[in-house]
Amino acid sequence: MQWEVVIGLETHVQLSTVSKIFSGASTHFGAEPNTQACPVDLALPGVLPVMNRGAVEKAIQFGLAIGAEVAHLSVFARKNYFYPDLPKGYQISQFEKPVVIGGTLDCLVEPKGRDPYTKTIRLTRAHLEEDAGKSVHDQFPGQTGIDLNRAGTPLLEIVTEPDMRSAAEAVAYAKALHSLVVWLGMSDGNMQEGSFRCDANVSVRPAGSEVLGTRCEVKNLNSFRHLEDAINYEVARQIELIEGGGKVVQATRLYDPDKHETREMRTKEDSDDYRYFPDPDLPPLVIDQAWIEQVKSAMPELPSAMKARFVAEYGLPEYDATVLTSSKAMAAYFEKLVALTGKPLAKQSANWMMGDVSSAMNREGIEIDNVPVSAEQLSLLMKRIADNTISNKIAKEVFSLMWENRSDDANAVDRIIDEKGLKQISDTGAIEKIIDEVLANNQKSVDEFRAGKAKAFNALIGQVMKATRGKANPGQVNQLLKQKLGA
Repeated sequence: MQWEVVIGLETHVQLSTVSKIFSGASTHFGAEPNTQACPVDLALPGVLPVMNRGAVEKAIQFGLAIGAEVAHLSVFARKNYFYPDLPKGYQISQFEKPVVIGGTLDCLVEPKGRDPYTKTIRLTRAHLEEDAGKSVHDQFPGQTGIDLNRAGTPLLEIVTEPDMRSAAEAVAYAKALHSLVVWLGMSDGNMQEGSFRCDANVSVRPAGSEVLGTRCEVKNLNSFRHLEDAINYEVARQIELIEGGGKVVQATRLYDPDKHETREMRTKEDSDDYRYFPDPDLPPLVIDQAWIEQVKSAMPELPSAMKARFVAEYGLPEYDATVLTSSKAMAAYFEKLVALTGKPLAKQSANWMMGDVSSAMNREGIEIDNVPVSAEQLSLLMKRIADNTISNKIAKEVFSLMWENRSDDANAVDRIIDEKGLKQISDTGAIEKIIDEVLANNQKSVDEFRAGKAKAFNALIGQVMKATRGKANPGQVNQLLKQKLGA
C-alpha cells in the first residue's frame, strides 16, 4: 500500500524582549538558576500580571509579515496543568481568540535527488503565551532540579495547517519561518538556547484518502536535523505499526537523538483536558488600527518584497533571489557586493555567493556574518577577473587562499596574486610560443582534431593551460589555437 504523510508544525518562538511577558524580570540567557524569577513568575500570593507591550508589537509584526489578520481584540486564557516547573499550576496563553489569525508562508523545498520547488504553507494562528521553567534531570542523582529563569519568558506559538507531505517540506518551512522571525528582529532564533523550538504533528494515511490518520506529536525539536530525523522515524514507525495490524495511539512523544528514535512521553491530551477559561487577571488585548499602522511603518523590507526587487532590479532568476534572501545577513552581503562591483555583475555576484562562498560556509558550519572574506575583498577579486588580470580558475584559488588566511587586508587579492605569481598571461607572443610547443609535442591530438574529433581540441587546450599552470587567458588560447589549426 502507498502511504501519504501529513505533517503540521507548532513552533515556539521566544520573543526578543528585555523583560518577560507579564513581569519586569530579565529574559537574559545564561544567568545562575532562579536568579531571574520575580514574585510574578513565582506566583506568589497577591501578584498580578501586566502585559508587555513589546511582545504584542512583535506579534503584530509577524501577522503583517505573513499576510494574516491581526485581531483587534484577543483574549488570554489559563491553560491548566500541573508540572513542577509551572509554579501557578497553569500557563497564561491564548485559546479561542488568538492575536494572529491565518496567513501563509512560502518556503523553498530542496529534496534530495529532485528539483527544488516552492511550497506555500497555510498558517492557522499565532498566539502569545508565557514559557514554563526548566526541569533539570541530570545534575542531581535521584532528584530533579527546577530552574524558573525561563518562567514567564514571552513566546509566540505559531501553528500551521497540516499542509506538509514530507520531512523535507517540514524542514523547509521551519527554515523559512526561522529566517523570517530573525529577519524581523522579533527573535534571535538561537535554537541551542531554546529560542526556536518545533513540535511536529505527524500522521500517515493511505494515498488518495481525505481522512486524516491518528497523529502523534513529537515535542521540543531544537535543530533542523533533529526535526527531519524525528519525522522520518515517526513516519516509518507508524507505517510499520499499521501494516503489522496495530493502531496508532494519539500521544506526545520525545525524540532521542542518540538512538535516532522517538518514544512515548504521555498519551496526547485534547483541549478539554486543559480546562481553558479566560484569565480574570488580564483584560482583553485591544489592538487598534493606528497601532497596527505604527508597527507597519517601522518594519524592514520583507524577504518576499526584496526577492521580487532582486529579480526586477538585478535581473536575477527567481531561484537565485530566493536563496539570497534566505537571511537578512545574506541579502545585505549581496547588496553590498553589487554596490561595489556594479549591477552588470549582479549575476556573477550571485553565482559567487551561491557557489564558492556558500560551499565554504557549509564546510565550516558558519553563517554569512562570520565569513572571513569580506564583500570588499570579493568585489576586488571579481574585478580582477573582469579586467583579465586572472582567470576564473585562478580566482577560485585566490578565494581559497583568502579564506584560509583570514586577512582583513582590503588589498589581499592583489597581494596574493603578486606573491603567488598568479597574474594571467595575456601576451599574445608568449601564448603563441607555448601553443607551438604543445602542437609539436602532441601530433596525435592534432591529427585527431583534423580528422573531425572535437574532443582532441579540448585536449590541446588542456595541455596549453597545463604548460602555463592555468595562467594563460583562456579566450586568447582558444582563439590562437583555432588559428594555428586552421579551424
